[in-house]
Amino acid sequence: MAALAVAGAQVAQVTPVTTQSQLIYFSSTSENTSRFVAKLGRELGRIPLHAKDAPLLATRPFVLVVPTYGGTGGEGSVPKQVIRFLNNPQNRQLIRGVIGAGNTNFGDNYCMAADIIAAKCHVPRLYRFELMGTPEDVARVNNGLDTFWTRLSQTQK
Repeated sequence: MAALAVAGAQVAQVTPVTTQSQLIYFSSTSENTSRFVAKLGRELGRIPLHAKDAPLLATRPFVLVVPTYGGTGGEGSVPKQVIRFLNNPQNRQLIRGVIGAGNTNFGDNYCMAADIIAAKCHVPRLYRFELMGTPEDVARVNNGLDTFWTRLSQTQK
């Protein structure tokens, strides 16, 4: 394991954990987003919660599921862990769409993280759901993902 010198301190360089999942998500300690994506029954990649954990590295195109944190006008809406994940050029190159989780109590900021990421990464926001989602949300997202990946594979031929 290589080490980097940072301001006189030794920082261990952690080898990334790779994922071939087409669905990558971030969930805070509330686990709302985690509970939702688990209901989808798909292979998942999870962005680590703690900076000390090994970073996640995508190895194939994926859709990102991300919650919105509070904040006004978008500031602070995208979790820092998601920003760190997308700052990796390989991850940013492989994102194909984003799904937002949020709370309608946030008003205009509802699912804003997904909108911000979609705009910055030039990918579509595919869906929004509140908190842990409803059974209808699960069905719509599953059907929508199937359609999305089928259409994407047809346009890349």
